[in-house]
Amino acid sequence: MASETKNGSVAATTDIQVITKDGQEFTEVKEGLARILVPFSAKDIADKKSNVEEQQKVFYNPIQQFNRDLTVLAIKAYAEDAFAKRRAGNAERIAKRKREKTDAGGRNSKKEKVTENADGAASTADEPVKNNGAQSDDADITLPDAQNGPETRLPEHHSENPNENGDNVHSGDVPDADQPAENSQPTKDQETKPTEARNNQPTPKFTILDALSATGLRALRYAQELPFVTSVTANDLSPSAVKAIKQNAEHNGVESKVNATSGDARAHMYSLLTYGVAEEKGKNKKGGNKPNKPNNKYNVIDLDPYGTAAPFFDAALNAVRDDGGLLCVTCTDSSVFASHGYPEKTFALYGGTPAKGWHSHEVGLRLILNGLASTAARYGLAIEPLLSLSIDYYIRIFVRVRKSPAEVKFLAGKTMIVYSCDQGCGAWETQFLARNRKAPNASGKGVFYKHGLAMGPTVDQLCKECGSKMHLSGPMYGGPLHSPDFIKKILDDLPNAPAEVYGTKPRIEGMLQTALEEFLTPPEDRMESHREDEFAAIEHYPFYFHPAKLAGTLHCMSPDEDSFRGALRSLGYEVTRSHCKGGSLKTNAPWSVIWHIMREWVREKAPVRVDRIKENTPAYTLLRLGKTDEAAKEDTAKDAEREAIDKLKVVFDQKLGRDTSRKGLVRYQTNPREHWGPQSRAKGH
Repeated sequence: MASETKNGSVAATTDIQVITKDGQEFTEVKEGLARILVPFSAKDIADKKSNVEEQQKVFYNPIQQFNRDLTVLAIKAYAEDAFAKRRAGNAERIAKRKREKTDAGGRNSKKEKVTENADGAASTADEPVKNNGAQSDDADITLPDAQNGPETRLPEHHSENPNENGDNVHSGDVPDADQPAENSQPTKDQETKPTEARNNQPTPKFTILDALSATGLRALRYAQELPFVTSVTANDLSPSAVKAIKQNAEHNGVESKVNATSGDARAHMYSLLTYGVAEEKGKNKKGGNKPNKPNNKYNVIDLDPYGTAAPFFDAALNAVRDDGGLLCVTCTDSSVFASHGYPEKTFALYGGTPAKGWHSHEVGLRLILNGLASTAARYGLAIEPLLSLSIDYYIRIFVRVRKSPAEVKFLAGKTMIVYSCDQGCGAWETQFLARNRKAPNASGKGVFYKHGLAMGPTVDQLCKECGSKMHLSGPMYGGPLHSPDFIKKILDDLPNAPAEVYGTKPRIEGMLQTALEEFLTPPEDRMESHREDEFAAIEHYPFYFHPAKLAGTLHCMSPDEDSFRGALRSLGYEVTRSHCKGGSLKTNAPWSVIWHIMREWVREKAPVRVDRIKENTPAYTLLRLGKTDEAAKEDTAKDAEREAIDKLKVVFDQKLGRDTSRKGLVRYQTNPREHWGPQSRAKGH
């Protein structure tokens, strides 16, 4: 154990505690319930060669605490939902088996009675009925009460025959714990013991992989803050990092839960594929389909590299459970996925090209999701984005993975390319690669989906708003970025999270509430299908814009948010914020209406010097300058849609546009300190 000593000279100058372990000095950094040891040199501080912060920054980045706090809460919400589904699935299977055994008992009794009448034998009503489970003790099988909490412990479900009625096939996202073969069937004593004793059964296996662990801080927090976790594997390529992980695990007293491994994360994850082969062999054996090895794939895999996580996608999708496992992904290469400077590199990593414009960070989110979805589809896996956030200088994504070849068929119809007027007014249009259409089946009583090719293109080479060139980006994911139910689950649990453990709790609440409000009502003709078909759901109004950027295009004063939102709402359109950027707006209004509002803003509130606007510029075209009234009328007559839009009366109603959501939320990050941002890549020693 580490011996704690006070170094007088250091304490006098820095007032910090120094811990000496194996002859080396450390300071302690605490985050959440975890504490990590950071190498410390009192001599360098005394000689003014460095300070405490400089010595700590290679090992600990406080800016990423938001990422870690959010991940702990997201895993907790995911696991509680998964355990609840499993409880419901167990209860349903128990009820089904009771009905089947009751029916079987009734049929056998009736058969026995018929034989009795035919043979004239004496009644055997008092004798036990020998059939499949007529004397089943299923009534004694109970699930724990809700107050026990899904994260504490759940009982194993036992039956006399583990393969009977397919009971070894578990529903829900977290299957039954993998128990040794000798414990797979209950003994006679176990069958008769009271319900209270049955509820004291082992916690189901719930494992997490921290694939690129560094100091092991994430693994330590998972082990201590998530009570349902049975083991956390903390892997790192650097032997010195693995030594630090073991040291920190011992320092926190969780060495029994945290397993430190050294090696390439991809090799470790691919090694779990041997289970899949063994499982398939077990299923093909006569007499049952019970796998001959316990499932050693992870319930949760966390990928948090320095830079892109793309090289780890394939391995992670093969190592996470395919019955609803959770994949947590961070990508910090925003200069690649959210910039137009390296389109060739973006395509190489994520299978799509980026966009130039205000909405580039949401494009980055969708490019990364497309990389995950297309990789998963090769293995018959489908991803469900639960939460997708653009945070500061990086992307954080939480997706659920499940084996579903049928759902994979919808992917092409949820993948889109985007045409952007990036050198002009900033407008964009989307184009999906395929169509998922409903069709009635042969009986006429139901429907099925037909997957066909999409028509295109959706735009001309020139922007219909300003006449500038349109550029192509994508393909990218075109489905919903979030699951509202998942976000609500985290927000509902957030008040119970102690503020001293989750220091970024106010910002988590603000960002998640903003993400929850991003939903915009689909078009009326697509509303019914949006409600019914989650597999085919697409994002009808992706991306956001900035009123200040619109004003910059027209060289006018920027409208305030309340006035702009009020104008959109007065015309019957919805408008929300985007979590990606402060001052951003998302709306279901078309670009023609947005620019009509801006023209009215210039006319009523912020006139511009039209003599300074050059011809053949976006502003010149958008403001419709250089045309006589007769020519303008003639052009308008050729376009009925434009004529209808130009007749819309715009009212800049600040009261109508005022934010009615909860006040005081920390929706967007402000720089907490000087020189804030990503730090240098750690180097192995």
